[in-house]
Amino acid sequence: QAQLVESGGGSVQAGGSLRLSCVASASISKYYCMAWFRQAPGKAREGVARIFTFSSNIYVADSVKGRFTISQDTAKKTLYLEMNNLKPEDTAMYYCAADNRVGVCGNWRSAYNYWGQGTQVTVSS
Repeated sequence: QAQLVESGGGSVQAGGSLRLSCVASASISKYYCMAWFRQAPGKAREGVARIFTFSSNIYVADSVKGRFTISQDTAKKTLYLEMNNLKPEDTAMYYCAADNRVGVCGNWRSAYNYWGQGTQVTVSS
């Protein structure tokens, strides 16, 4: 059973930065796509950013474009989400997700079979 473990969340003031990490139990190359999602209380889980693991092509949601970036370190089996200029509306539980189905790399929840337990990000104004 694949395992994904997130870390790096915390509480910051608006304008601050955080870097989230997601360590995989297996080589990242076994996944076709990896992504970060977030879910605020009372809201649906939304895709924030995703990466094709074989090409490192990335997609970032418009709501965070220019502030967040996703990257991977295959040697460390780790996925990152660098978050800068954080805003109170970025407050949410952030989840790492992965899937190994070729051709599937979307920003919807069902596109991923493997999920981490989440790490909380709280941004105060």
